[in-house]
Amino acid sequence: MSKKKKVIVITDGDEYARKTINFLAGEIGGTSLSFLSDNPTHVSPEEVKKAIQNATSEPVYVLVDDAGTQGIGSGEKILISLAEDPEVEILGAIAVAAHTKNLEWSRFTVAIDNQGELIANGVDKQGIPIPEVGRINGDTVYALDQLDLPIVVAIGDIGKMYGRDDIKKGSPITRQAIEMILERGDQG
Repeated sequence: MSKKKKVIVITDGDEYARKTINFLAGEIGGTSLSFLSDNPTHVSPEEVKKAIQNATSEPVYVLVDDAGTQGIGSGEKILISLAEDPEVEILGAIAVAAHTKNLEWSRFTVAIDNQGELIANGVDKQGIPIPEVGRINGDTVYALDQLDLPIVVAIGDIGKMYGRDDIKKGSPITRQAIEMILERGDQG
């Protein structure tokens, strides 16, 4: 039996997220599957699994996005399918905040605000702390609560957050989230 492919799931698939994850995969290492992402995600779980198995380096960054679809959307179907796949090990997820009309939410392990501080409260799209402790609202976070993931890091909108996560600045907040997941994965 071959070893499991190590995956980090990101619950965003827009242009900023794709560019940021491509940039950070080049900086940190790993394979970005951003070419499969969209807002919302249009590929099937099988296409994503095949791309994961064909990835030449790990971790494999998988971007999933429901674009506000209520309940289990296309991105969450991929997430659930990956969690059930015996050939995939999800090291963790980056739960990205959104202005959701249906207020889907998930618990998380830790949040990072737009100053790079670790906090117990959730954050909004701009990475500003919200009153809610331990919960984040987002488009593609509904299924995270149903899965037994080692770590879920909540952040604001990737590549944005009032410019504090801009690629020109090295996307420090998204980088910090990925590094936390990788550190936890090395300990597990």
